[in-house]
Amino acid sequence: MTGILLQISALLLFVLMDTLLKLMAADLPVLQIIWARFFFAFLAVAIALRISMGRIPWRSRAPGLQALRSLLLAGCSILFTGALAHIPLADATAVGFASPLITVALAAILLREHVSPRRWCGVALGFIGVMVALRPPFLTGQPLHWAYLLPLGTAFMFAFYAILTRRLAALDDSRVTIFHTGLAASLATSLAQPLVFVPPMPIEWGLMIAVGVLGALSHGLLVLAYARAPASLLAPLSYTQLIWASLAGILVFSDWPDGITLLGAVIIAAGGLMTLLPQPARHRSET
Repeated sequence: MTGILLQISALLLFVLMDTLLKLMAADLPVLQIIWARFFFAFLAVAIALRISMGRIPWRSRAPGLQALRSLLLAGCSILFTGALAHIPLADATAVGFASPLITVALAAILLREHVSPRRWCGVALGFIGVMVALRPPFLTGQPLHWAYLLPLGTAFMFAFYAILTRRLAALDDSRVTIFHTGLAASLATSLAQPLVFVPPMPIEWGLMIAVGVLGALSHGLLVLAYARAPASLLAPLSYTQLIWASLAGILVFSDWPDGITLLGAVIIAAGGLMTLLPQPARHRSET
């Protein structure tokens, strides 16, 4: 039960962070917002590790992979925040749910993991849901808005991020990976600040610090959740994030999700659940 509560809390914090990102995207450059998200998260993580361990676990056996993983997460945030400046939070969240499906496909291709026919069917069903959530012209009668492609790009980049996370789990201690999550992203986005930085108002400084702390805290809660409950129990809970995103969109931005968004999200969730259900007994030794 503790793991479930931690997972739900992490998802709520993610939605709260995304809501703040959408609010700030109306007035501040996306690269500046993303810099704040990673810089202040990195500071929070470094301080927490220093207090809890008495040192900062920075030595990695694969620093190049750690840097690439961090940069991929920064790319995810840039694309997703860019999308939030143009489309509703619930819509962006629904399209972003393609990421677990892409991860399954990439795991089969890159990690040589066995994927059963049922899971491939789940991937195919999920992608049908993604096509619906992208709001194609034959469903809406309107041209596809380019911003809907940004969360789809986020989903692909996050899938590669997940693959690297699996790979690094066999190479580095989890605390090393947690420390490196924001390191390269902070450095890369800091380099861009002289070109884009807009002096924030005091309340915007507060929001910038808040998104960083929320990012660090939400990822920390996820780590704790998966340490206390099996992934097969926690992973399906990720789809409840659309509920919180829809509520945030309604309460903060007056964006009500329409039937197309909800239909796409339901199909994506159904496909995702097909990939997450336990394998039949004859396949378990292979997965």
